[in-house]
Amino acid sequence: MSARVRTIFGLSLSGLALFALTFVPTLARAEEKTIKGEVLDLACYLSQGAKGADHASCARSCAKGGQPIGLLSDDGKVYTLIANHDNMKPFEDAKGLAGAHVEVKGKVYKQGALEGIEVLAIAAK
Repeated sequence: MSARVRTIFGLSLSGLALFALTFVPTLARAEEKTIKGEVLDLACYLSQGAKGADHASCARSCAKGGQPIGLLSDDGKVYTLIANHDNMKPFEDAKGLAGAHVEVKGKVYKQGALEGIEVLAIAAK
């Protein structure tokens, strides 16, 4: 193979690698964190801004009824709470703590604009 063919071949492979790194989506990477905040039922929070002690009873009812739940962190960021497939108990416990201030330990994932925390442990604070 001539030097010119090797150069063209090498540049083509480099271009293909650059294309793949630029346009192929990456898998979610998890970072383990502990975050404090209020467990929300996302349906009422998104549609009405409902949160806090006055809404706690409704939040628990909505969460136990299957509405998605989230965490409004103390710094104002909202995370979707997701269950760990090997241990659902902490996520199920979170439903009963809707409206309460808690500490969640888990893995934080991000896909596009959506961020969630896989609930590995939860405790009221």
